[in-house]
Amino acid sequence: RLAERGYEMCHDSHDVCGEYVVVNTCGFIGDAKEESVNMILELGRAKAEGRIGRLAVMGCLSERYIDELKELIPEVDAWYGKYDWEAIVATLPCLNSAEMPLKPWERTLTGPSYSAYLKISEGCNRFCAYCAIPIITGRHKSRPVAEIVDEVRSLVASGVTEFNVIAQDLSAYGLDLGYSNQPAPGTKSGLATLVEQISDVPGVRWIRLHYAYPVDFPYDVLTVMRERDNVCNYLDIALQHISTPVLENMRRHIDRHDTLRLIDRIRSEVPGIRLRTTLMTGFPGEGDLEFSELLDFVRDMRFERLGAFAYCEEDDTYAQKHFEDSVPVSVKEERKRQVLELQEEISLALNNSLVGQRVTVLIDRIEDGEAVGRTQWDSPEVDNEVRIMAGECDDSLIGQYKDVVITDADAFDLTAEFVD
Repeated sequence: RLAERGYEMCHDSHDVCGEYVVVNTCGFIGDAKEESVNMILELGRAKAEGRIGRLAVMGCLSERYIDELKELIPEVDAWYGKYDWEAIVATLPCLNSAEMPLKPWERTLTGPSYSAYLKISEGCNRFCAYCAIPIITGRHKSRPVAEIVDEVRSLVASGVTEFNVIAQDLSAYGLDLGYSNQPAPGTKSGLATLVEQISDVPGVRWIRLHYAYPVDFPYDVLTVMRERDNVCNYLDIALQHISTPVLENMRRHIDRHDTLRLIDRIRSEVPGIRLRTTLMTGFPGEGDLEFSELLDFVRDMRFERLGAFAYCEEDDTYAQKHFEDSVPVSVKEERKRQVLELQEEISLALNNSLVGQRVTVLIDRIEDGEAVGRTQWDSPEVDNEVRIMAGECDDSLIGQYKDVVITDADAFDLTAEFVD
């Protein structure tokens, strides 16, 4: 919208300059909030030194703590909430004589030209005990299927081939639009319908699904995944824990038995699927016995991708109001370390099993003359990378899909050679 009004846009958090600087913040977990505040303070100093002009802050942190932040950081000229981009645009004069109206989904990609994140809904109705997302974003609201497909067509026309589909709660997509996750014969869930229609768009090469919820999971999307070559055999589904008492305290609406049944069904319906999950250590009620159960779960399930977080109490959540944050920070962190250390062993074994196999890799960058990319089982930033030993490579490979043979592996990265 600012570009349409005649402004030159620059996205760079490392070398910030400009007459008007907007910081987009996160307010979800402690580390992210600290990073956001540090950036605002740094830019406040830059403004005082005359290196930037006006300073504005928007996003989840200011949506949640706007009154406190105004008092604490007076260097900021304007504060906006998570959804206030129209207000930001309205504060700046239009420099173009003929401003063109934009469709709601039109945007400028700030990442690679061939890859895009595709947000299909906003908000969450689950109200897990530890989570502030419903407080920040509000209740779950799905975007219409037709609108999302129009966006995909537009992005494909601009050169995008990889789509990372995201939502705070992927499993709930379409429930507010009249779809059901237990569809009648001849019909599909909202998520399966959407993924199928995105898959039908010519030029879509990879579709990857992120942030499913384990309860009310739309199993028919697995059929689409299994039958469509351009739907990656990958699912990001945060499980958080396996101990039933801890899951009850977390208000996850699922127990150990149903979690194991869910994993078994997903893996049986999509052979070769890579599951990414997230686990939490140190939540109230997690004693030594419950943590031992969690470690055994990680050992037995052998997740292909796994992240872990130590519980951090969030303001105004159910957990803050009803539970004592009784597990010492040192214990939380030690438990997290043990989970990640175990996962490293599992990841190394799984990666070693790929040596000698032929896979397709999307090339992300050229580094020291070598190509670096990802398989269909790897999301940007968080998952494995494949380093292709091929002598001197050039930037013409970036964004291309190339077949390689895996020649070596470590815990989180692979080495390969191009297939002639």
